[in-house]
Amino acid sequence: MTDLVALKAANANRWAKAKLTRNFTTVAKRLISPEAKARYQAVSAKTGVPWAFIAVAHERESSQDWGGSLAQGDPWNKVSTHVPAGRGPFKSWEDAAVDALVSCAPRAALNKDWSIGGTLTMLEQYNGLGYANKGRPSPYIWSGTDQYVSGKYIRDGVYDPNTVDQQLGCAGLLLAMMSLDLSISFDGEHAPAPPPPAPTVPPPKPSTPSVTNPAPGSLGAFIAAILAAIFKRK
Repeated sequence: MTDLVALKAANANRWAKAKLTRNFTTVAKRLISPEAKARYQAVSAKTGVPWAFIAVAHERESSQDWGGSLAQGDPWNKVSTHVPAGRGPFKSWEDAAVDALVSCAPRAALNKDWSIGGTLTMLEQYNGLGYANKGRPSPYIWSGTDQYVSGKYIRDGVYDPNTVDQQLGCAGLLLAMMSLDLSISFDGEHAPAPPPPAPTVPPPKPSTPSVTNPAPGSLGAFIAAILAAIFKRK
């Protein structure tokens, strides 16, 4: 069984040293575009999973294809055939994404550790722990950085140490996204952003004193009181 505590520490250590070896900017801009970010945030609000995590998983699983399920890239409007198989059909990409995060292993919605080590390790679990069990950095996370050279599972259970993953890894994507969107951070915890505070209604301005509305305690108020008493007796 993989030691997840040790893997979190290893991933945090790699993150601290990682340098990009490919161009991530174009893809990162696409992932943080206002339209995409809004959709990821909608799923984040329902699951508690950081929207940036959802974005990079979407890129790895289906190259951000909105017709592909977050779980494995299969069409979300059909029953999935790849692992996890038998999911769906769903009414929307968002519904499929919520199912992937809540009901499919490793159930990212249950994760409580959103430090960078915890985040990267959850992403690695999302793809599988075969690389960690070999003591190798996962290309799913580190491809496109100096923390990865080669080695890839070319199909289920078949590992080729000489194959180089051509997709961009999650860590490099997150680094590039963070340089473009300063709202992305990994401080150990995550919750959907609270709603903005209700606008403050200013108190009504006091009316300006006049002959018909004299200021309290003024001579005008004294005279008005006398006149009111006289006319009341009539």
